Amino acid sequence: MGSGPFAAFVCGDALHPRAAEHTGTPNAPPLTSAGAAHSGLATSDRPYEHTPMNLGQFFEHWNITENPFRGEEARHDAVFARLARDGGSTEGGENGEAPARQPDARHSDFEKIVGDLARPSTSIVFGEKGSGKTALRLQIGARVRAHNEREPSNRVLMVAHDDLNAVLDRFHERSSQKTALESLSHFRLVDHIDAMLLWAVPRLVDALIEDPTPEGALELGQSGRKAMRSLDGGARRDVLLLQALYDRPDSADLRTRQLRKALRMPRGGARWAWDVVLFTGWVLPLAALIGWWQLGGGTRGIPDFVWWVLLAAGAAVWAAATVKRLVVDRLAMQRLGKKVRRQVRVTSRPEASYAASLAELEPVLASAAVLPTTDADDTRYAMLDRLRRVLSPMGYRGLLIVIDRVDEPTLISGNAEAMRALIWPLLSNKFLQMDGVGVKMLLPIELRHALYRESSAFFQEARLDKQNLVDRLSWTGAMLYDLCDARLKACLASGSDKITLVDLFDEDVTERDLVDALDQMHQPRDAFKFLYQCLSEHCSNVTAQQQAWRVPRLVLESVRKQQSERVQQLYRGISPA
Repeated sequence: MGSGPFAAFVCGDALHPRAAEHTGTPNAPPLTSAGAAHSGLATSDRPYEHTPMNLGQFFEHWNITENPFRGEEARHDAVFARLARDGGSTEGGENGEAPARQPDARHSDFEKIVGDLARPSTSIVFGEKGSGKTALRLQIGARVRAHNEREPSNRVLMVAHDDLNAVLDRFHERSSQKTALESLSHFRLVDHIDAMLLWAVPRLVDALIEDPTPEGALELGQSGRKAMRSLDGGARRDVLLLQALYDRPDSADLRTRQLRKALRMPRGGARWAWDVVLFTGWVLPLAALIGWWQLGGGTRGIPDFVWWVLLAAGAAVWAAATVKRLVVDRLAMQRLGKKVRRQVRVTSRPEASYAASLAELEPVLASAAVLPTTDADDTRYAMLDRLRRVLSPMGYRGLLIVIDRVDEPTLISGNAEAMRALIWPLLSNKFLQMDGVGVKMLLPIELRHALYRESSAFFQEARLDKQNLVDRLSWTGAMLYDLCDARLKACLASGSDKITLVDLFDEDVTERDLVDALDQMHQPRDAFKFLYQCLSEHCSNVTAQQQAWRVPRLVLESVRKQQSERVQQLYRGISPA
């Protein structure tokens, strides 16, 4: 739209009165000679070139330091990161007035979704692409960090169950199924819990043995040595068991020995006695042999057969200890490690590593009744309880599991059936209502459609009426206006006059007009695209010499029509983005 019906409207000699003014409203910053020279605009001795205005000049006029509407992915959006860090701030009012609260950049359902972190609860949210699910996850993370700083003795550990690519790739590689959908149809609730523990346990062990890694250790608020001293005997056994099962596959067996020594726990309980016999058992038969040599032959009244009996008994004990420790126990640990690896299907850890770690545990823990050797979920629930008990003395009183980006893994690639196979095992009331554990599920809208096709028996099992269900993460025009206005204010230069979103548009464009236009965009991502396009179209059709610093209504209406059609095509599956 470099040229169009609105080009003459803004480029002719008779400009719209508001577009011709370089300040527009009292809120707009004046354009000084120094400022014009700095921005490359015309001064009395430096004429403008007749080239289109660029966004940099437009933003510099309004003292906007960066484009507020450029970001489309929350994880890489610097403006969103600044809003998440400074969200909910207030500005002091003038003349003794109460401070004015800044427009909130969060969804109106945020408080319902995040709940009370002192008592973590479950929430299930469905949303379209671009509706802000990832932003919601990041805002939950910011709220958790603020809560942990405010209440260091009642903290919450946030488990990010959202980077599922590696988990699903390992699962599919170990699966005997041919296609991704066939593999995912065998994904169980216990596989999800294993993946969550594989995220949390290595970070806990890093903190305890003070071994920093790129992933980052948990914040214990004290050194790892002091934290370990705060654990009782049962908690020490629990943390060693968790490490033996769910630590990093490349170094888990080595770290088991390191953690056991740091916890000052004996190796394998009573196994140390067998090790003593193994390494010193040769002394008894050797002593019997020397005694027979020196005192045998009946010269001292001791018959030879007594020495031979002592020699045979000592040799038998030594041989039994050797066979038990080097053969029987090793084979038992290998069989146990094989069973564990067969059931823990979301890691690439080999059987030998499991066997080496399990050999460091007490026999009561290294048993099939305790270890995840079957697909029974009670064993995994017990592992989550152990993690909570271990974290409690360190100030973590609850777990918050956040599930997001389920449509992004390569094996899923937005396939609704694949997402359904992955997520449906989690919709169990027993899992979603665990004490001290909250689950935040941020799910694509496709799963909402699949959910309403399920049977009544499924709803009885999931009990969605107890899960703080948000049927659709929708945005009204007013909510999107506040969001975009907050982003604009976050990008203003320090000390500059405050402006609002409507100040960027001509005086015949009202706030209601912008709200109505944004209402047709439905989602934050599309709202940003709409505003970005409005500014781009305006700048491409005026020159800097005209000093038209406001977007006219004709541009707004033209872009609104284009973007609303694009959004409708996106919903119908015609347009890719």
